[in-house]
Amino acid sequence: MAEKTIYEEALSKYNLEISDQEVQEAVKKIIAEKVHENDTPEVKRFLMGSVELTTLKTTDSDESVLAFTEKVNQFEEAYPTLPHVATICVYPRFAKIVSETLEVDGVEIACVSGSFPSSQALIEVKTIETALAVKDGATEIDMVLSVGAFLSGDYETVCDEIQQMKEACGDKKMKVILETGCLGTAANIKTASILAMYSGADYIKTSTGKEKISATPEAAYVMCQAIKEYYEETGIQIGFKPAGGLNSVMDALIYYTIVKEVLGEKWLTNQWFRMGTSRLANLLLSEVVGEETKFF
Repeated sequence: MAEKTIYEEALSKYNLEISDQEVQEAVKKIIAEKVHENDTPEVKRFLMGSVELTTLKTTDSDESVLAFTEKVNQFEEAYPTLPHVATICVYPRFAKIVSETLEVDGVEIACVSGSFPSSQALIEVKTIETALAVKDGATEIDMVLSVGAFLSGDYETVCDEIQQMKEACGDKKMKVILETGCLGTAANIKTASILAMYSGADYIKTSTGKEKISATPEAAYVMCQAIKEYYEETGIQIGFKPAGGLNSVMDALIYYTIVKEVLGEKWLTNQWFRMGTSRLANLLLSEVVGEETKFF
């Protein structure tokens, strides 16, 4: 018999025999039985502080990103009793503008890097882009897993690229976007989650928001199960970020509830649970203050 590769050896420690149906049933049960418990003002305040306020448009410009960042500065003055957003997420070319404009302590500057959203670039290009983003002030990097290589079974390329990107980040946190809508099955999502964590991800993230299928509760459930098993195996805590398609406060409550039920209270801080969105910030703010508000 052929020897296992190091990647097969790593994966062998985890339960990858999961079916889409069992995941769907588990998620349906959580939503039906648990979400209503978390539909409270306190949870909505917490969720506001977990938002990664994101602008990843083709039309982004120095002026629009500057105004975007100023909104975060102004929020702290306008709503001093509410938690500020966790992060501002932009393209790497805007890292310097955000870092020079942002005045609020505790807000991270995340950059999508490594040929976002396709990840279809030479690794040398990906790592240079990442190093430049960090030099310009990025405190976190969001990279996209090489989905094509993963689906071809080329785990060596997938893991090697993540490791090299992590090296380019230095001491900054790195999120690996799995693009779960392209992975097809719960088993694939769990496999990709384990490989990303094994290779150095500090967070795993569902989606870029640029594909037809973005974040889903089912993908979130599988990823949280993977994080839980990885923590039990290694003692290393990994963060979770749903992104793409978070369009309502109920969406946010569902993801919060999945994290709470699968991972527990230890993950319910804005260090370990983030939500990538732009439209959700105003919706959460409106619910917290009790009237329709369009601040961001």
